[in-house]
Amino acid sequence: PQPAPAVVQPPALKRRVPKVADLAPLMQFKKPEFSKAARLKRASTIWELRDIAKRRTPQAPFDYTDGAAEEEITLRRARQAFQDIEFRPGILRNVSKIDLRTDILGQESKLPFGIAPTGFTRMMQSEGEYAGSQAAEAAGIPYTLSTMGTASIEDVAAAAPNGRNWFQLYLWTDRDRSLELIERAAKAGNDTLMVTVDTAVAGARLRDVRNGMTIPPALTLKTVLDASYRPAWWFNFLTHEPLTFASLSRYTGTVADLINSMFDPTLTYEDLDWLRETWKGKLVVKGIQTVEDARRVVDHGADGIVLSNHGGRQLDRAPIPFHLLPEVTSALEADNSDAAVILDTGIMSGADIVAALALGADFALIGRAYLYGLMAGGREGVDRTIQILEKDMTRTMALLGVSKVSELNPEHVRLLQR
Repeated sequence: PQPAPAVVQPPALKRRVPKVADLAPLMQFKKPEFSKAARLKRASTIWELRDIAKRRTPQAPFDYTDGAAEEEITLRRARQAFQDIEFRPGILRNVSKIDLRTDILGQESKLPFGIAPTGFTRMMQSEGEYAGSQAAEAAGIPYTLSTMGTASIEDVAAAAPNGRNWFQLYLWTDRDRSLELIERAAKAGNDTLMVTVDTAVAGARLRDVRNGMTIPPALTLKTVLDASYRPAWWFNFLTHEPLTFASLSRYTGTVADLINSMFDPTLTYEDLDWLRETWKGKLVVKGIQTVEDARRVVDHGADGIVLSNHGGRQLDRAPIPFHLLPEVTSALEADNSDAAVILDTGIMSGADIVAALALGADFALIGRAYLYGLMAGGREGVDRTIQILEKDMTRTMALLGVSKVSELNPEHVRLLQR
């Protein structure tokens, strides 16, 4: 037999004693950074902002944001719906420049999403609605103030004078009280009124019940112990203006009475007709969960609809907006309607927004995602939320072979079956 040929080791694989000069470039120890800016910069996803928010916010206000109704099935399903898709990318497209601009309700938005209305926002972090509206103004996107907000219509308009401000309304049967808010919103320059219709009664938000949630938060033994781990939140809470329902300064009843008066089980389409006659700007109906209701509110004069189950905070096991989206857009297209279709609930990444746009949504709203950023770092945290979502969307669209929002279509997304 012939002897095996000798194995010749390449020079690069021969063992040697490492030289100090070779090790020096590898030893780059960074000085630890503990600033808010450094903390937010390390967050690359909304989930990571959520982790920061949870560490910095007392349990009761964090759970008020993070939780949903009953067993929270709806919220989990809404988030799972975005995971249960398959993107279908196109190749050999010029995606050197990605344009995220889109038109919504007659005006351009620099990004295809805005900030949803959230109640009690200064309870989550003391900058509250001011941080949200100013971040939205800087990003060139709409901001929606809630009727149950902790900053007034006028103060938000003053804080973000060049922003596109919308106002969300709970429509009472007490027309005088509703009319006052409508007139104030118009006078402050709000171009869009968003009426919420999925709150005949309040949902069973069990985390709030377990936490003994009150507004403002009560200083019980539990909250004092909780505060010892989150002193910055309590310092800000105690040294800023007390929480109030700022748009409802004339209301003198208890919080429970206020909510019961807002969540009115007697409202009908006649009330919507009255609102359409009264409000001269764009009218959007939020809380649509069936194709039939989408068609009907458009027939009654709505300029747009928000497919939403209130973030899973009302009826548990409610329809999932993302699943409902293709049916609604097809139905409105068949009716030759130009009403805007907006989607919220479950969005935790820019890829989620891209998927919604591909399946027919004109726009998206973020609620919890924005509040996680707020709790993580105030105004800078909201800025970081928007930056993360924008970066996600830019990357996702480039990998799909799409350079403009208008190029997204149902061919880019396939819904997987569980």
